[in-house]
Amino acid sequence: MTVTSDSKQSASNTDQNDLDAARRVLQIEADALVQLKDGLNGDFIKALDLISDAKGRVVVSGMGKSGHIGKKIAATLASTGTPSHFVHPGEASHGDLGMITPDDVVMCLSNSGGTKELSDIIAYTRRFNIPLIAIVGREDSTLARQSDVALILPDAPEACSIGLAPTTSTTLTLALGDALAVALLERQGFSADQFHVFHPGGKLGSSLIRVRDLMHDGDTMPLISEDATMEAALLEMTTKGFGCVGITNNSGDLLGIITDGDIRRHMGADLLTKRAGDVMTTNPQTIAPASLAAEALAQMNRTGFNGITCLFVAENGKPLGVLSVHDCLRAGVM
Repeated sequence: MTVTSDSKQSASNTDQNDLDAARRVLQIEADALVQLKDGLNGDFIKALDLISDAKGRVVVSGMGKSGHIGKKIAATLASTGTPSHFVHPGEASHGDLGMITPDDVVMCLSNSGGTKELSDIIAYTRRFNIPLIAIVGREDSTLARQSDVALILPDAPEACSIGLAPTTSTTLTLALGDALAVALLERQGFSADQFHVFHPGGKLGSSLIRVRDLMHDGDTMPLISEDATMEAALLEMTTKGFGCVGITNNSGDLLGIITDGDIRRHMGADLLTKRAGDVMTTNPQTIAPASLAAEALAQMNRTGFNGITCLFVAENGKPLGVLSVHDCLRAGVM
């Protein structure tokens, strides 16, 4: 089949039209986000206060596309220190209202503010005096009027060419949910350690693992005193299986380390009669227990430390544990 110049031109025009459409959508939504940012006011603070003061959870609800956005908002809140879950408005009318307690705060999402499926949840919150936050596109809507705090989305056009499919409105709702979650996170002082508790799996979880989470401590540590014989040191190395042994003084301070390389360097007929302190390498590399495991792996792999497969974990000179490169790799630390 021969491709004519007209066909190539037609394809090129189609590609350009597609790019123009995509850029138009992104520009419309970007402009709307700026409007949302500039329009934030004291109602946003009131919403934060309601959530912060709640003894229970944030219950998010919405129908259709708002429901999909609501599930993401609930998940983001829950993973950043604000307990939350999603309740489908249709299921709420058939028993799931029991998932909402007087200690909770409810957040309903609806661009029109007149979504009929939300009516039972709205009525339930009013009956039992449960705080209600609305994220809504119309200030004069039923949802906005019934809520304790209404966060009104800017009057921005939907990005689709027919102006009907939820696009800009859902983007604004999602962004406002993120803003609430992050503001709450910072207000509560939510830490990376707490974040890791909720994200133990996957690449994100492995990147937040601390040395203390992986280290071997107590009797599993290969340790021996500086006055012990090398025979005892070799037995400790073999028994514990780390390929090294830490050397301590009478105060329990870590003075040095003996590795396979140290043994080879001191190999001789009198090796087994030598003191561990005579063979050790002084000032061994250590790492703090609060450090990220990724930092420990980087230290073991760093130029100038070739061949290091273990690090002692120490604080104030005292050995608290030992970490091997294999521990890091098994945990998915890269």
